[in-house]
Amino acid sequence: MAWTIIEPLPGVQRITDTSTTASNEAGLGDIMRARDADYGVGEFIYLKGVASTAVGSWVTYNLDDGGSALLAANAIGPVAVAMSANIASQYGWYCIQGKVPALALTAFADNGNVYSTATAGSVDDTIVAGDRVKNAKGASGVNETTLLADFEIDRPFVDDALSA
Repeated sequence: MAWTIIEPLPGVQRITDTSTTASNEAGLGDIMRARDADYGVGEFIYLKGVASTAVGSWVTYNLDDGGSALLAANAIGPVAVAMSANIASQYGWYCIQGKVPALALTAFADNGNVYSTATAGSVDDTIVAGDRVKNAKGASGVNETTLLADFEIDRPFVDDALSA
């Protein structure tokens, strides 16, 4: 992936980079658009990392402080996909809209609905009441080696509602 920021600002870190210091040009919660030759145009939000984040990890995030948490069962809030291994005490970009590779459990099927799981940061297509990631859909099967699948997302969120 070679994401290129569409309207670059001097000093803004690249979409797939992580940094130990917050960008002077991008504040927490800022949103940028970028383009990738394979994935097209996407929107990305600038957030603080959390321990054990890998490229493609699903997170929930808090707009009050720009913090993130690996997506887990029964989570509530907006959802994004990490574009770097943006661990605790680091800063980076997370996809909130577009087509993006992200972590999925084995046997995730193309066009599957997306559900949070007990495996923090990964999703599956097995129905779990209350754990559907809304505004997200599988766009490929999972690569059983990398555990990445393509997803189409449009400002996804989880609300722990009982409907599947």
